Amino acid sequence: MKTILVTGATGYVGGRLAARLIGPGRTVRVLVRDPGRVLGRPWAEGVQVARGDLRTGQGLAAAMHGVETAYYLVHSMSGGEDFAAQDREAAGRFGAAAREAGVGHVIYLGGLLPRAAASEHLASRAEVGEVLAAAVPTTELRAGPIVGSGSASFEMVRYLTERLPLMLAPGWIDHEVQPIAIRDVLSYLSLALELEPMGVIDIGADRLTFRRMVETYAELRGLRRAIWTVPALMPEVAARWVGWLTPIPNALAVPLVQGMVQSLVADTRRAREVFPGVQPIDYRTAVRLALERVEKGTVETRWSGALGGGPTAELEDSEGLARETRSRLVDAPAQAVFRAFSGVGGDRGWPAWEWAWVLRGMLDRLAGGPGLRRGRRHPDEIYAGEALDFWRVEASVPPRLLRLRAEMRLPGRAWLQWEAIPEAGGTRLVQTALFAPSGLLGTAYWYGLYPFHKFIFSAMVDALARTAEAASSS
Repeated sequence: MKTILVTGATGYVGGRLAARLIGPGRTVRVLVRDPGRVLGRPWAEGVQVARGDLRTGQGLAAAMHGVETAYYLVHSMSGGEDFAAQDREAAGRFGAAAREAGVGHVIYLGGLLPRAAASEHLASRAEVGEVLAAAVPTTELRAGPIVGSGSASFEMVRYLTERLPLMLAPGWIDHEVQPIAIRDVLSYLSLALELEPMGVIDIGADRLTFRRMVETYAELRGLRRAIWTVPALMPEVAARWVGWLTPIPNALAVPLVQGMVQSLVADTRRAREVFPGVQPIDYRTAVRLALERVEKGTVETRWSGALGGGPTAELEDSEGLARETRSRLVDAPAQAVFRAFSGVGGDRGWPAWEWAWVLRGMLDRLAGGPGLRRGRRHPDEIYAGEALDFWRVEASVPPRLLRLRAEMRLPGRAWLQWEAIPEAGGTRLVQTALFAPSGLLGTAYWYGLYPFHKFIFSAMVDALARTAEAASSS
């Protein structure tokens, strides 16, 4: 058996690659900070799960034991001002652990570099490749914007085009870029497993401008769009514009926009020689396929699924934790009750007082939070670790429990939890709102909103009970 280690398995690329690597003669091991985030995924039972943290090095030695090839699919696109140092240190720890364990091949997905000076983020991704290659024989696949259902690049183009009949764009909208479909990225990554380490290889499909990317999307959707260039528009301003109009937060929009300030094209001659069986599909086809998956609700992974290097928190039932609990006895099985509360948010909205949730989302965005714009990956499926509007799924245990942790701007930490408990021939639906206040402001915030919560949360648990009963009787 060949043992393969995958980092970033809960992220956009890694979450799709892990499923494709599973097969005869292979043991696939995924390295995650929280093993609970793997539960429920279609490929979870086909992999070994190793707990580890690249930021501290904890668990790396055990995860590397017996590994022949390791995939490095992590980077801090929105990891704060010191992201480059964080990425450099994480790659150094990973490389040292791989060398010590005798790993023979590391496969890393990096980014294309412009001919002139690279942006800070692109330079950092190249530096990570150098750190890995200095420790272990490495294949570094350098890709431009990745296009697929749920990818940040696709959603940026999608939302800008859908929402702006007239787009005021910077002059560098006419610089060439070389996007690549997610399916082709996965093909290159999978095939590299069977080859010797090859150093740096550029991958990409057809070359086109960002203007043409927008126009192609508009044509496929039957939209009429006009683009006017504003030469003086700075990258920082453009990034904030993207952050306001799309689900992409400013911290992620900045590196995406900076990647278009200069032409970013690949020299794919070596990729064609080494991977003759991969014929990358063109951008138009990639967008069409992504749109089909979005419309069918079959998006496998999404850009917002990765936690990145930011701080996380888990619910601890401790003194000082404010709690509001409401319950209803529902004439429906637990499965129907779970489907009702696990389907909230996204395009479906919230089951009661929708206008209040929308208003809260708008206020959160003004305060620099995610608001409701992130939506959800799938209308019914939900995994631990995924983003859901301005929440993060902390636990999803069908058909019993769903717990969401707030990522909105708050003077404290908040959770919203539902449980489905079989009782008296039906199901007891228990809804609990929890808040750990930070100082006097947090306490004032919680009790100041209590009168509103009394109506909103009561209406919500009633609406979920009705939804479950209606679905059960139909």
